[in-house]
Amino acid sequence: MRFTHVYFAFAAGYLLSYLYRTVNAIISPELVRDLALNPSSLGLLTSAYFLAFAAMQLPVGILLDRYGPRRVEPVLLAIAAAGAALFALAESLTGLAFARAVIGAGVAACLMAPLKAIAVWYPPDRQASYAGWIMVAGGIGALAATVPLELALRVTHWRVVFAALAVVTLAVAAAIWWRVPDTPRPAQPPSLATQLAGVRTVFVSPRFWWIAPVGGFAMGAFMAIQGLWAVPWLMEVEGVTRAVAAHHLLVMNAVIMVGYAALGFLGTRLAQRGIHARHLFAAGFAVNVAAFALIVLQVPGSYLWWSLFGLGAAVNVLAFPVLNEGFGRDLAARTNTTLNLLMFVGSFATQWGIGVTADAVRAALGLDGAGALRASFALVLAADVATYAWFMFGWRRYSVHRAVPAAAC
Repeated sequence: MRFTHVYFAFAAGYLLSYLYRTVNAIISPELVRDLALNPSSLGLLTSAYFLAFAAMQLPVGILLDRYGPRRVEPVLLAIAAAGAALFALAESLTGLAFARAVIGAGVAACLMAPLKAIAVWYPPDRQASYAGWIMVAGGIGALAATVPLELALRVTHWRVVFAALAVVTLAVAAAIWWRVPDTPRPAQPPSLATQLAGVRTVFVSPRFWWIAPVGGFAMGAFMAIQGLWAVPWLMEVEGVTRAVAAHHLLVMNAVIMVGYAALGFLGTRLAQRGIHARHLFAAGFAVNVAAFALIVLQVPGSYLWWSLFGLGAAVNVLAFPVLNEGFGRDLAARTNTTLNLLMFVGSFATQWGIGVTADAVRAALGLDGAGALRASFALVLAADVATYAWFMFGWRRYSVHRAVPAAAC
């Protein structure tokens, strides 16, 4: 199966998923103005996407392993389109949060579906490159949610933007159904009990809990900040305008896309030279955590630090092939979605938690908005350092994979 045959259909879905994930960062001033939101309410509204997305991961893994990407992703994207339409029409915080949750549930397979297909159709030495190309599409979606969206909001309302997204999402669902072939299906599909046993195999694996903290929290925190809190930080703490904040995100997301493209071009070649996905993953998150520390400390050079913060996170997709090295291919979707569940639980907790912490610190210590955000970001940094330290502590034991016996799958 030629990768280009199915790439663009999958890529369009993941582009939309990333656009939906990060769009609220730019429209947050309008949401605050239109609904009179405080930081914790804004965080809850935006993080509803992550909560619903996380809740769908285990069912999505089971469905993808049983029915394949072509049959699962279009149905879910139709649900996402309905959520975008509801968001365009909602008039209350509750309505907007519900609509955002529907969107999150609907795009829950947009990365897992192509990763399942890649794991089934292609050999391991190509998977890092192909996963990198899928992530390029996500980078384009993140770019679209920066300056292009900020310019669009100068001439139209955010509700019109979401109405247009609903139409585009339905078109992408149709394209995947038409373009993507079915993955091979077993002659006797496993029972639901057997599939759930496979999920348990992943959850009890020490290898999973070696990767899950840094993948779940450090990447989750990055997505929470990229998707919402970067703009409030830049405007309130750094004192820039929304246009300048959008340019920061544009540069950061462009650098992320370069990182994804580098994985696509070089992943296979590096693996052939002994530099595997686990090495790139470890190096990337070292850069991510160090850059975030410089952001929190407000070291001059914010464009550079935000760019490196994003570049380091570009290796997040490699967590999936690193984890999958220890499991059989028949568990690919369930291993991926179990880890993705942790990532999006981390995103939800961080995105809402930053707002809750900011409100609590402001009330308890009398800090202004900038001071409250500094305190919240400092706590996130401390947790990032702790989870990365755990990952490095387990490196000697888990960096060389030990495959799960076939009977356990």
